[in-house]
Amino acid sequence: MAKVILVGEPMALFIASQEGTLDTVTDFKRSAAGAEMNVAIGLKRLEHDVCYITKLGKDPFGRYLKDFLDKEKINTDLICFDDHFPTAFQLKAKTSKGDPDVAYYRNGSAASNLKVEDVEDIDMKGFDHFHLTGIFPALSDRSRSTMLYLIEKAKNNHLTTSFDPNLRPSLWNSSADMVSTINKIACRCDTVLPGISEGKILTGYDHERDIADFYLDKGVKTVVIKCGPKGCYVKTQTEENYFDGYKVEKVVDTVGAGDGFAVGYISGILEKLPTTVCADRANAIGALQVMHVGDNEGLPTREQLADFMAQKNK
Repeated sequence: MAKVILVGEPMALFIASQEGTLDTVTDFKRSAAGAEMNVAIGLKRLEHDVCYITKLGKDPFGRYLKDFLDKEKINTDLICFDDHFPTAFQLKAKTSKGDPDVAYYRNGSAASNLKVEDVEDIDMKGFDHFHLTGIFPALSDRSRSTMLYLIEKAKNNHLTTSFDPNLRPSLWNSSADMVSTINKIACRCDTVLPGISEGKILTGYDHERDIADFYLDKGVKTVVIKCGPKGCYVKTQTEENYFDGYKVEKVVDTVGAGDGFAVGYISGILEKLPTTVCADRANAIGALQVMHVGDNEGLPTREQLADFMAQKNK
């Protein structure tokens, strides 16, 4: 299987045990969160080798997350610890309708202080793919510089690259800064995976084809647009198509669905599968994730994925 490297910020996650506003709920279940970490977990469960780059605080949350990643059999050799900055965490409400309320506590976190000097000695030779999202560069000027440095290192070592914009407007100084930076990063990557609403914000276009062409014209090889329950739209220089989503019996938690989708598509790329299979797998894992509480509990093993995908054809 392929060897994948990711960079991001993992967070301790506290999920409310009952419905209600976060200021009134009294009981929480501890877990772990972070878009890049979710993708790392998903790819590992599909039996790829995964290595995660980040910085954690020397605190209980940092130790918990390191242990969490180790238990998921993700390579943590490139995680460094900091004496001065804390590990980020978040609270997530429980809801039966729509997206849950989330409160983040990540300002001045250890990961936001991951600097170029921390990653200069990383050897990317032997890795096949680098995945990144738009969250990490939004944390600080320092993390942004570090990500840009890692992208160039990955390209110089001939890794393929994928990028999920994962827009978090509250983390940016301005919308203009967010759009400019995200598009700068996206156009350095091979595969870009925006949601349809993200694509509209980033390009100013409403139609999937126009959004895709915006990136293809700037050198991106494949644009995969997530269209929610409807499925997805994929366009390259030579092909384009819509792919239907999977039926979901009950939506439990929408958080992590896009990360699950990314797992499906990226794993297909790594296994050199046709676009049709990559897209179908992406839609399947996105559907599986929304039927589970937590950000990564629904990410399947190969056997679980095959069983779920087989049901679509019955």
